[in-house]
Amino acid sequence: MAVKSKLFKLFAFNRTMVEEKGETKSKESDDVSVPEKQEEHAKENKQDLECQYCHKKFGTEEALNQHLIAKHSEKKEEEKAIIKPATKRKVRNWIIFFIILAAVVYGFYSLSSSKSLPPTDFSNHIEQNPPSHILKVPMPLRIQKHMLEHADGTGPPGVIINYDCKNYKCESDLIPKLEGFAPKYPDFVYVAPFKNMPAKIVLTRQGAREILDEYNEEKIDDFINRRI
Repeated sequence: MAVKSKLFKLFAFNRTMVEEKGETKSKESDDVSVPEKQEEHAKENKQDLECQYCHKKFGTEEALNQHLIAKHSEKKEEEKAIIKPATKRKVRNWIIFFIILAAVVYGFYSLSSSKSLPPTDFSNHIEQNPPSHILKVPMPLRIQKHMLEHADGTGPPGVIINYDCKNYKCESDLIPKLEGFAPKYPDFVYVAPFKNMPAKIVLTRQGAREILDEYNEEKIDDFINRRI
């Protein structure tokens, strides 16, 4: 029994020594691994940056910037001097482009919204007749001029009653009242809308024009009869 007891104590002692040595090695391993890991981490984060002028390589962006300031500051200034005029030209070209674009847009808007009066002469007319004495769409100007010269191409000089109910507020019965003058004077009176007039109603005949802000039957009859 004494031998077994001694062997057991010896085995326990050896086991304790092995465990203590293992712990000591583990601590030493941990102590050594910290700086090694830091070094490995630094190597991993190390960048391979190259100077564009002399192709020298640097590990950090800060080192590269310091090198550029110390060795190549003149070249960077030269590059800035080259870039600035190019940028100015680009800005100038864009400004010119927008000015031209604005002018074109304004021109189209002015043409589409400009006010004009119906003609009273027959110069540059076209030898065509309107399809009817009562029109629901504007009569082309060159045909208007032809009707002022002679109604339906062969008749007496015509009279045209123009109205604009898009830019002006018209009474619900205004257009029917104006259209009533065509059958009243069937040989030479025409009634048609006219775009962008500076008045609600404009009467025209060869060499004469009368502007009415409101419907006036007496004035219209008088204007028509004065041509005869």
